[in-house]
Amino acid sequence: MTRQYFGTDGIRGTVGKAPITPDFVLKLAHAVGHVLRRTEARPTVLIGKDTRISGYMLESALESGFNSAGVDVILLGPLPTPGVAYLTRAQRASLGVVISASHNPYADNGIKFFSAKGSKLDDEWELLVEQALEEPANWVESISLGRSKRLDDAAGRYIEFCKSTFANDLTLKGLKIVVDAANGAAYQIAPKVFHELGAEVLSIGCSPDGFNINKDVGATHPEALVKAVLESKADFGIALDGDADRLQFVDKAGRLFNGDEILYLMVDERLGNAQKVKGVVGTLMTNMAVELALKDRGVNMVRAKVGDRYVLEELERKGWILGGEGSGHLLALDKHTTGDGIISALQVLQACVRKQTTPAEILKDVKLFPQILLNLPLKPDMDWQKNVEFKRRNAEITEQLKGQGRLLIRPSGTEPLLRIMVEAKEGIEVKPLAEYLAKAFDI
Repeated sequence: MTRQYFGTDGIRGTVGKAPITPDFVLKLAHAVGHVLRRTEARPTVLIGKDTRISGYMLESALESGFNSAGVDVILLGPLPTPGVAYLTRAQRASLGVVISASHNPYADNGIKFFSAKGSKLDDEWELLVEQALEEPANWVESISLGRSKRLDDAAGRYIEFCKSTFANDLTLKGLKIVVDAANGAAYQIAPKVFHELGAEVLSIGCSPDGFNINKDVGATHPEALVKAVLESKADFGIALDGDADRLQFVDKAGRLFNGDEILYLMVDERLGNAQKVKGVVGTLMTNMAVELALKDRGVNMVRAKVGDRYVLEELERKGWILGGEGSGHLLALDKHTTGDGIISALQVLQACVRKQTTPAEILKDVKLFPQILLNLPLKPDMDWQKNVEFKRRNAEITEQLKGQGRLLIRPSGTEPLLRIMVEAKEGIEVKPLAEYLAKAFDI
């Protein structure tokens, strides 16, 4: 059975269009509630959200759906996705629910779930929910209805948790940091975390109005952060996305560091603190330069499919703790069960403070390989895997790049596109190689 509603990160779409409608979301919560009650008599669910205007409507629908199935609800209000994951575990709740479409514009929204352990749920659980959605509604009697209440100090508890991941013997005093919360879930929380650790904090993207989440600010628009850092002569800049599980980092010179580089910085921090790092997990898109730099330091890197859930699955399989994507989703499983932009930023700052240096200095010998990504439209009758000329050119380029770079070909999971990625050391032109391969379909 394939999943009809769940994607790689919950259920997501445009508000007002199926499945992001109040009637479906109520039905979804009702179905999830009955799945929970198969193993627990009186489940408790936490619900957090980002700052989208539609969050109020979907929160009400979820609350009603859970209560109607005999599930108690604790409302957290606006809270980063990793904050919901943390509190689900800390409160010993049965499930955590996040209303967010992450880095998407305000017109979108979504629902994602966390287990009682604060980790993302597997495909098998999602299939159970989809099967329950096909069953008739089973409204419980009034005496068994769930109750709802609000956790008023949810933000404060999460702030303290984030601060606890920063070394007790270090401080951010003397540093000026620009924090960009993308007008999203961390708009109050992120500035407080860095301020309470001693930094002078300047905030941008911290004035949500329900419609401006991710709009020209945040991790998907880091140019706003770069500008603010340079204009204020700040030491660092930190940009999160709408639900604060993604990080972009900027230094005082306005240099932007992507997730691949941040992953290396997190490894360096642990190695510099005499901690052993058995290995790390990247993705198919992780820059080869980072892989080679880690190898030089005795750290193995393996590649998972694109998507933080697949990085997490591979980390758990290997028993490792560090992994991430170039987009800024970073995992440090000794700090948190899921990706957390604030905690990832604290790990980078900890590395810089401990060494009294800058990210650029730590990364001076890590020169990212130039990389290009072409999206080739696939016609309905086009079978790219059987194209003989495409295979020949693929083999030719692969041989040419041996030890000098990589060629990656993968179909999009959401669009009729074939993604062709070529990366290679300086001196090898990657764009002509990608175009040469793509033109195999023109013959």
